Amino acid sequence: MQHSLTILQAPAVELSTIIQQELLSNPLLEISEDKPLEDQSLEGLFDEKEKWYDYLGPNFEGAQRSIEDERKRQFFFDSQVVPPSMASELSRQLSLVCSDNTLLQAAQYIIGNLDERGYLNTELENIAHELGLTYDLVEKALELVQSLDPPGIAARNLSECLLLQLKALGKEDSLEFRIISEYLTLLEKKKLTEIAKQLKVSLKQVQEAVESIRSLNPFPGSKYRSEEKEKIIQVDLMVVKEAQDWKVYFNDEFMPRLRINHHYESLLSKNDKDPSLKNYLKEKKRSGLFLIKCLRMRENTLLKVAEAIVHCQKDFFDSGPHALRPLTMSEIAQKINVHETTVSRAIANKYIKTPHGIFELKYFFNSGFQKQTGEFVANQTIKEAIERLIRNEDPKSPLSDQQIVELLAKEGIKMARRTVAKYRAHLKILPSHLRRIS
Repeated sequence: MQHSLTILQAPAVELSTIIQQELLSNPLLEISEDKPLEDQSLEGLFDEKEKWYDYLGPNFEGAQRSIEDERKRQFFFDSQVVPPSMASELSRQLSLVCSDNTLLQAAQYIIGNLDERGYLNTELENIAHELGLTYDLVEKALELVQSLDPPGIAARNLSECLLLQLKALGKEDSLEFRIISEYLTLLEKKKLTEIAKQLKVSLKQVQEAVESIRSLNPFPGSKYRSEEKEKIIQVDLMVVKEAQDWKVYFNDEFMPRLRINHHYESLLSKNDKDPSLKNYLKEKKRSGLFLIKCLRMRENTLLKVAEAIVHCQKDFFDSGPHALRPLTMSEIAQKINVHETTVSRAIANKYIKTPHGIFELKYFFNSGFQKQTGEFVANQTIKEAIERLIRNEDPKSPLSDQQIVELLAKEGIKMARRTVAKYRAHLKILPSHLRRIS
């Protein structure tokens, strides 16, 4: 079960490594240069009704593996050319510290929604609504994920990220903790004298605390990134327009088709006197067939998810990013009759090539706002509108967040100033007084 879930969630680069490991360890498994293994060869190995969501539904039990299983799995990951992803490593830790099914479900969903920095940008209310759980339980799940390594993971902003790291170091009563909690804005402006004055401590004490703060990691997810990996993106899916319809295709350019070696398989049918050899070959055949089936299920699941996304986001594919509409994983899960957690795992670190560029599948999932006309607009579209307004502003008189609110209102988008400030921060755009060029 765990192996099948790993295959579903694995991005193309990591999956290639997994397949190579299996080819090296299983003499019955080989790459097929011709057509793929016939479906009949898989009869009896799986129930026809078996789906990913059988593993991931409400009754999904968390991984309960023995110490020996953990050692084997760790050895497997240590031997990979590509290191394990942030999601797979956090999931591994999670399985060791939690056995409550509902809490596991919420925690896995949170892990699946972390960005490359290790931050959670999804509101807890939205997660609770998506999963049909209480806010308190989702909040408890977040605390569980935040207790994992590296410290600071799953923070919702820079302040929380740094405070989590200080808590992990046992510095909740420290000067550093107070500075981040109460004076982060002054710290960003390097007003150390003002901080010292308000805290009634010496400037030297503040400077020492700041040096300690600088040793913290503002992007805990960065430990799972490498320069080489960032340059390599293998596209899992492609969308092309045929006639008047958009068609989704699975990209198998980097994904070899596998089959069972007929020579070794024939040894099983012979009346061999060596029962240990027959048992070995029998187990390897089952293992090979299992991998082939998992790869097929992964391909089918990705295609179904992508086809549902294309159907829901048709305006995006017709017109471009500005036409992106609000979409939740729950909507896609209902369309293809799977659990939300299946969708979350399926889209993790997967990329799709479109006429408008290459996008991560997560890009197409947004909450949103309702315009005054009644039309819904996605958060991503609003972010692009904010970015457009700031890009075209007068650098000598940059737009304030309030002015952006007023300009968006003219476009029919009514939202609070603090929401604009949050989106601007997500876009890594400085406030107006720091953008001004005299």
